[in-house]
Amino acid sequence: MIRVIVNGAMGKMGRTVCDAVTAEEDLELVAMIDPGFEKGDSGAGGVPAFSSLSECLEQTQADVAVDFTVPDAVFENVIACLKAEIHCVVGTTGLGDEQLQKIEFQTSSSGVNCLIAPNFAIGAVLLMEVSRVIARHMPSCEIVELHHDQKLDAPSGTALRTADLIARERGAEAPAPAGPEGDAARGYNHHGIPIHSVRLPGLVAHQEVIFGGQGQTLTVRHDSISRESFMPGVVLAVRRVAELDGIAVGLEKIL
Repeated sequence: MIRVIVNGAMGKMGRTVCDAVTAEEDLELVAMIDPGFEKGDSGAGGVPAFSSLSECLEQTQADVAVDFTVPDAVFENVIACLKAEIHCVVGTTGLGDEQLQKIEFQTSSSGVNCLIAPNFAIGAVLLMEVSRVIARHMPSCEIVELHHDQKLDAPSGTALRTADLIARERGAEAPAPAGPEGDAARGYNHHGIPIHSVRLPGLVAHQEVIFGGQGQTLTVRHDSISRESFMPGVVLAVRRVAELDGIAVGLEKIL
């Protein structure tokens, strides 16, 4: 039985993760953490609820912590869990390179692992892998990502990760489509790849990568219709994170 705590448990993703963990016979939800909880709160089945991660770590024994919080809090959350010798599965975006290096150092110091995934939907991971292959032959592309209006970051972590993979495959940067230098209408430029962000109510998580070549275009698109689309990936990560060696970025590392 893998004992799991969920940080950010009152958020939309956090609540969905709690339900997914509870539904699995080999996983046990032992605590929920969110600033919105009050002392004495508990979830379904009497699962303890804490308003602070530090209080939870003092009172709870866990094997894996799942974090779906906010960019401003995720780094300190991960470091605290790793110091407590708890493996981490992170879906919160916004971690910078310097923070990733510190997390990597902490994994080696604590002997536990951390998996960070910009997207836990299996289809989204396949989209990134397919885009990486296409980029070898059609290096010119743009990314359009569409999310619900409550998403805090733009561009999305998935779009940035996709651009990273494409850029590595195509080597020398392909020229961005013609336009005035610094033209904001061309999107956020990441490794020479324009990324366009849409934030609207009614959306969940969607991304398309449009490749262009001589006399042709090729579009790859993935749509998450509900947050349940992320749960198979989260559950897989909880089960497999202990098998990793230190830090890993991207769900494809365990697929």
